[in-house]
Amino acid sequence: MHALFDDAGKFLAGRILSEAESSAQIELDSGKRVKVKAANILLKFDKPAPAELLAQARETAASIELPLAWEFAPEDEFGFADLAREYFSASAPVAEQAGMLLALYEAPHYFRRAGKGRFRKAPAEILQQALAAIEKKKQVQAQIEAWAGELAAGRCPQPIREQLYKILFRPDKNAPEYKAVVEASRTAHQAPLALLQAAGAIDSPYQFHWKRFLFENFPKGTGFPPLAAPQPPQDLPLAPVQAYSIDDSATTEIDDALSVQGLGTGTVTLGIHIAAPGLAIQPGGDLDKVGRQRLSTVYMPGYKITMLPDEVVQIYTLDAGRANPAVSLYVTIDEATLAITGTETRLERVPVTVNLRHDQLDHIVTEAWLQDASVQHENTPQPLLDLREQLSFLHRLAKQLKAGREQVRGKPETFNRPDYNFRLEGNGKAEPTGSETVRITTRQRGAPLDLIVAEAAIVANSTWGQMLAEHGVPGIYRSQASLAPGIKVRMGTKALPHAGIGVKSYAWATSPLRRYVDLVNQWQIIACARHGKTAALAAPFKPKDAELFSIISSFDATYGAYNGYQAGMERFWTLKYLQQNQVAELDATVIKDGMNGDFLVRADTLPLVLPVLGAQGLPRGARVRVKLGAIDEITLDVNGTLLARLDDPADQSDDGPVDEDEEEAVAGPIAIAVDIDETDGTGTEAGAGQPG
Repeated sequence: MHALFDDAGKFLAGRILSEAESSAQIELDSGKRVKVKAANILLKFDKPAPAELLAQARETAASIELPLAWEFAPEDEFGFADLAREYFSASAPVAEQAGMLLALYEAPHYFRRAGKGRFRKAPAEILQQALAAIEKKKQVQAQIEAWAGELAAGRCPQPIREQLYKILFRPDKNAPEYKAVVEASRTAHQAPLALLQAAGAIDSPYQFHWKRFLFENFPKGTGFPPLAAPQPPQDLPLAPVQAYSIDDSATTEIDDALSVQGLGTGTVTLGIHIAAPGLAIQPGGDLDKVGRQRLSTVYMPGYKITMLPDEVVQIYTLDAGRANPAVSLYVTIDEATLAITGTETRLERVPVTVNLRHDQLDHIVTEAWLQDASVQHENTPQPLLDLREQLSFLHRLAKQLKAGREQVRGKPETFNRPDYNFRLEGNGKAEPTGSETVRITTRQRGAPLDLIVAEAAIVANSTWGQMLAEHGVPGIYRSQASLAPGIKVRMGTKALPHAGIGVKSYAWATSPLRRYVDLVNQWQIIACARHGKTAALAAPFKPKDAELFSIISSFDATYGAYNGYQAGMERFWTLKYLQQNQVAELDATVIKDGMNGDFLVRADTLPLVLPVLGAQGLPRGARVRVKLGAIDEITLDVNGTLLARLDDPADQSDDGPVDEDEEEAVAGPIAIAVDIDETDGTGTEAGAGQPG
């Protein structure tokens, strides 16, 4: 005697060895013996053999017309054998009964299970819905297969092109577009990005990076909603100074300016004047919501996305030729010793006489020009000549301030590598297309004008950070516990030391037009300037305010993403520069052991870090000649091969620790969210080097 039984939803058959009232011992064709509950035995039969019965049952099940079986089925609950006799004949053999069992079990949209071997027909309206869903699923699957076929053939269907960035970076794994890419990748044995690139889904490498960034950070576009530009207060006093800004030519959000009074009197007053949108933009207002959503201006070569609308920026930027609303820090300095003897914060309108530009003046404003009045340069602008004495004083002050911070730091700051400036020719102020000619120039870190601005910003940010703490007004601080390896700069609401800069506390407050945390801190500083000892009661943000922690969290993530994109696009344009100038070899310096036998090198005259083969055994600091390999503008990848060592090993020197951003600058594979194994579905802390 044989039996067909249900084993956890799987139908098996075997020979009955023994039977009890509630169970039976059954031997399968494999020789395995199992104990089966009586309730799970659905059929007993003598013929055919178990394996033959199952084969016949599967064949019979495939031949059953489910709509007809549904018509034959009674309205009440029934057994599979009963329906087999209705469908086939009153004497339906065991193979037909078993076939009906398999057919019913595998068609839950037609028949609902009511127990072991028991079923109930689905209501007509539910059946129609189920059949429609099945048909739709078939159509979707057919569409997936068609799209996958097109991709494998080198053509990209329009729906996949439209969903490209979602598929690659934030996919819905149940979407047919995603499944088509997975299926095509598996069939073609290609990575998803390479497959889509070959199929023409990517318009251009530049557009790929740009649209990916917009998809992840500006899904609703970069435009601003219609907003009224708030006007500054009309009752601000006019400052008795003649201020000037020092920025790059591309800067339009001029946040800071300087003034000097009292030269030659023994007591000099340095004015550090910061644009004051916080005087008119109200916390919680519509403009604040825009700023809080964007959190920072986004910089990239040839273009930027501003944090605030241009009409607002134009009201508050410190343009020359007008008196601009500002939060001013006046620093009293002993002219002989350069010691700071006092500070005062004022809210006022500051006349700005000239906007000086680093890139136009750095070759003139050298240490020699500042220290020796006999040093002259042709075509020196008159405004610069008028400011020569002030700039000379500010440079001496900046050097002393830097030296004092270095004492606190315990080691000097080193500027052994330049900042790189990118100029795109051919796009004006429009969004780049990726085809522009790129020019890369350098500006040495620590150049006189750069040092003046950086030290002034550090004085303002550290002084105002301390002022907030003394008034019991919370702010957003940047701190670093020590210069030990692995100790990073962190943001928080406590006035903690910043070991990297060498100050007691440091609150970003000098770039309120382009960084949201600076705007938040400006609101708090304004409260201190207006209300003094009672500022804590009037400040927009109170101690332990959850909003501040939320802002810090959002800013950290967003600012990191923006800086990452800026670094990526600078690398893109550096690779473009190599192509446009047909650079096949370059000189570089070994900076770090790499993985898989690669070593990382930094180009001597370009902002480029890349892995190089063949540099095994070379120490950090070794200078080498490198042959460049193929450039991939999508992954931002380029490799090199060692051609020769350029320096004398006996003169080996180490050029300092590797910057973390240098390690990150080596482009790896683009992080793609498509998994083909699935089956179902850079400025300084002071802000001095930041472009405008």
